[in-house]
Amino acid sequence: MDNYTLANGVQIPSIGYGTWKNVKPEECVNGVKFALELGFKHIDCARVYANEKLVGQGILESGVSREDIFLTSKLRNSAHGYENVRKEVEATLADLHTDYLDLYLIHWPVVAGHQEDWQRDNLETWKAFEELYEEGKLKAIGVSNFSVNHLENLVENAKIPPMVNQILIHPGVLLTEDMEYCRKHGILLEAYSPLAPLSALTREETFRSIMARHDKSPAQILLRFILELGALPLTKTIHPYRMSENLHVYDFSLSKEEMDFLKSWSHPDFAPRDNQKERPPQALDAKI
Repeated sequence: MDNYTLANGVQIPSIGYGTWKNVKPEECVNGVKFALELGFKHIDCARVYANEKLVGQGILESGVSREDIFLTSKLRNSAHGYENVRKEVEATLADLHTDYLDLYLIHWPVVAGHQEDWQRDNLETWKAFEELYEEGKLKAIGVSNFSVNHLENLVENAKIPPMVNQILIHPGVLLTEDMEYCRKHGILLEAYSPLAPLSALTREETFRSIMARHDKSPAQILLRFILELGALPLTKTIHPYRMSENLHVYDFSLSKEEMDFLKSWSHPDFAPRDNQKERPPQALDAKI
């Protein structure tokens, strides 16, 4: 698997295995275990997913060495604030059976109680991230769902700028301004839900011709599209044959014409997330 290099020199595997909504114990544990056994090196989780103990169990059962895994987690919306971050990280480390995280992200920029002072809230939260990074408990730090105004607040006022921004990226949702800002400032883009428009796109004759030309599945074309953008796709499946398929995207490239089609494609069912207002409470957030 290829790697990207973060601003601090840390190597990050260029495709990740995501664990969102994997809350059925057997499915979650086996999903992580199979992913690692099949060749994934990058596991993406979050405290709010309420499955970090299961992810940790899957890692243990895989037999893969911790040093060979790039492990990401994210701060819950309800745990913003300098005083909360360290406790939150310690809980995540305990559940994942590790003493460090390779990457830790602020999950959302605007949360309940901080709609008017999100700038100060993010800076205070980020200060704790910086301290844990300097202590070595976090090997890299970043954000998720941040737009330009949220990123500018940290880039211009924090000691250490974000190294990653994990956002929604797929054909039909290309946040051009946010993506360009990240590229300009050396912030790696991670793409979640990269396969969201898969069923809609497969009804398009042009997309089917791209699949046929490369003899690749719809998912492989969409993952390659993200890689061609210079971003890191996060995949999600519990099926081993799909996991294996998702890893086989390094042996072909998309032409300019193919990329232009995917960049310009739109569909009424797909739109950017509104991250300028308070993020609605996630169902699992209150249970942790």
